[in-house]
Amino acid sequence: MVQTAPQTPASTLPADSYVVVGLATCYLRHEGETLEIQVLEPIPSAYLQSVLQGIPTSYTAICGATLAQAQALDLPEIAADPAQPCADFEERLQAAARTYQSRPEAVNLVPVGTLKRDLNHSTERKRVLNSQRKISKNDNVKQHKYTHEVL
Repeated sequence: MVQTAPQTPASTLPADSYVVVGLATCYLRHEGETLEIQVLEPIPSAYLQSVLQGIPTSYTAICGATLAQAQALDLPEIAADPAQPCADFEERLQAAARTYQSRPEAVNLVPVGTLKRDLNHSTERKRVLNSQRKISKNDNVKQHKYTHEVL
């Protein structure tokens, strides 16, 4: 029998629920050029632990906040930079806040009102937000002519 953790519906999350919001360096392709932009994104608890352990990340800063502060973008530590909320910000914010309710010990990693900038920031693998994959015949794997024959 598989047990699942009870999930709190989005509408019943208290305004003082804990969440972490990060300032990410992302890129947009526009008319053949790649433009750098700053994006505010909620960070789930599992990824927060990885970021704090030093994996390369696109985040330049992360901030602990309450759900109400994040919804109002009342994050003066990181929202002062010219940044825009990510796509589906509200839904992702609710989902991230639920992950911290099931892992209350993660709240101590970045307490509310705390800003962390000592991250392993890297743009080696660029996060392109509007990339599209173009598939061509050259992408097909070349096979020997006897591959599917019984010899």
